[in-house]
Formats: sequence, structure tokens, C-alpha cells
Amino acid sequence: MEHTDHILIVDDDLEIRELLASYLEKQGMRASTAANGRQMRALMEQHQFDLVILDLMLPGEDGLTLCRDLRAGKWRALPILMLTARDEETDRVVGLEMGADDYLTKPFAVRELFARIRSVLRRARMLPPNFEVKEPGQFLAFGDWRLDTVGRHLLDAEGTMVALSGAEYRLLRVFLDHPQRVLSRDQLLNLTQGRDADLFDRSIDLLVSRLRQRLRDDAREPRYLKTLRSEGYVFSCAIEVADGPA
Repeated sequence: MEHTDHILIVDDDLEIRELLASYLEKQGMRASTAANGRQMRALMEQHQFDLVILDLMLPGEDGLTLCRDLRAGKWRALPILMLTARDEETDRVVGLEMGADDYLTKPFAVRELFARIRSVLRRARMLPPNFEVKEPGQFLAFGDWRLDTVGRHLLDAEGTMVALSGAEYRLLRVFLDHPQRVLSRDQLLNLTQGRDADLFDRSIDLLVSRLRQRLRDDAREPRYLKTLRSEGYVFSCAIEVADGPA
């Protein structure tokens, strides 16, 4: 039976919720709606969703708080598309830093939103072909780390788990798929977020910084992620495929 994507729309504006739900259902998707974080959590306990559309400006718990909580809990791998009311770089940067996979500024065209949804879903389900998981429990080993490609988290040398957001996982997979190769910011942005870089877009630099923190990599003397001025970044560590944790 063919899978039908189920989208959760979290917005306090009833008109927007109904408009988006109606449009997505006409495009062959399922849609559920919530007006706040409480309703969102209740629905997520009852249903399995493929993506959450999350409004930044919500009463009570705002979208950033909800995004951070989702990334810290059992739904950490669920793709999140954040809606922002203002086209300000700060809003976009903070949203991406909290773990959102993409953002869209209000007002927006529903067709563009649908295109973003499809792009985020496609990236979330994409695995590099030379590292495609053949069976549960496959790991990619590099340096002091192992990446669980099923659970989408890191394990350090002591076996302690380090959680990754969806955006962090995709960025790490891009680096692991292209080791020893210089990747520009435009290339990384396109590979991880499926769009061209804005002139002042800092999202990739923030993602690299967050990934360095996860890997405990010193930016001044990096072991894994090296910065090449005016060129981009390069993953400089050897990678091995393993069947299980150390």
C-alpha cells in the first residue's frame, strides 16, 4: 500500500490552518491541525507524522521553544518547517539553530510551501548511495566517533549517545559522503536544505558550528571539519563502514 504523507500544521490562526490543510489534502497528503503546543503533543502521541509545519509566533510556548523540545525528545528526527512572520535574518538563524529543517516567511504562496514540504521530505529520506544502510545497526566510524545511520545519532569512544537534529544529521552525512573534498557554502546549503544560498545566509556556518560542538572539534585546530577561507569546508578524517558499535 502506497504511503500517504501526514503533515501536522501548528498555527494559532484558524484560517491559515484550514487553508493549508485543505490545500495539502487536495495534493494527496493527509493533514492534521493544532492551535498550540498542547494540542500538537496530544496529536503526536496519537498519530505518526512525516513533517510538522510550525508557526514561530504562537501563544504560550512559541515555535522556537516547541522546536527545541521536539529536537531534544523522541521526535528529534521529525522534519520541521518553520513559518516566520518577519523576513528577518535573526528569526531564520535562530529557527535553524534550534533545529528547524527549513523556514518560510509569511505571507507565502501555498504552492511554494508545498514545494518546500516535498523538498524537506525528500532530503529527510535520502541516503547517500555509497553509504546506503543494508541492515539495522550499520555504523560509520571516523576518529573517536561512530554514526548510527538507523538511529541517526553519534556514539563517542565510551559508547555515550550524542543526539543530532535532522539538519545536523544531513550535514554530517554530506561530509561523510564527500570526505577530503572542499564543499562551498552554496553547495552545502543546496545539499542539506535544497535551495540556493541567500547573500547573507549564515545557516550553514551555524550548522557547522553546532556539528563541531557535537563532535567536540576545536575550530582553531580541527580534527574533523576544517575551514578553508573563501572556499568552504572539508571533512578531513578517514571513514569506515562498521556493522555495530565498538
